[in-house]
Amino acid sequence: MADIDDVPEGFLTGCPSRVALSMIAGKWALLIIPALAHGPVRNNELLRRIEGISQKVLTQTLKELERNGLVIRTDFAANPPHVEYRLSELGRSLSAALVPLDRWVAENAAALAEARNGHGPTARAPQDGA
Repeated sequence: MADIDDVPEGFLTGCPSRVALSMIAGKWALLIIPALAHGPVRNNELLRRIEGISQKVLTQTLKELERNGLVIRTDFAANPPHVEYRLSELGRSLSAALVPLDRWVAENAAALAEARNGHGPTARAPQDGA
């Protein structure tokens, strides 16, 4: 049996990597963060930028990102009142860390689409007697 020291830290329950990944693991968080990367954005603008997200899911995800210290919500009492969202310092550093992932996706988009459509490379089990 493997010693606990042989287990990569990311596999342990309290690992900081697991905690951080759980904050952004949802489908929408990784789309909202880049949408906020260039400055404050109002709710309706986020709905326009992120195709397919519902108002309810956007609100829930923004609240979660805010609770995790990645997004700052600012209420304006102007007429009409409105709300803007922006990345916190922590959120900006996460956004920068996501750039290599975005590049990887761009470089591998065709292979990912092919694999997703079931036409990618697959490993076959060895035949009996082979």
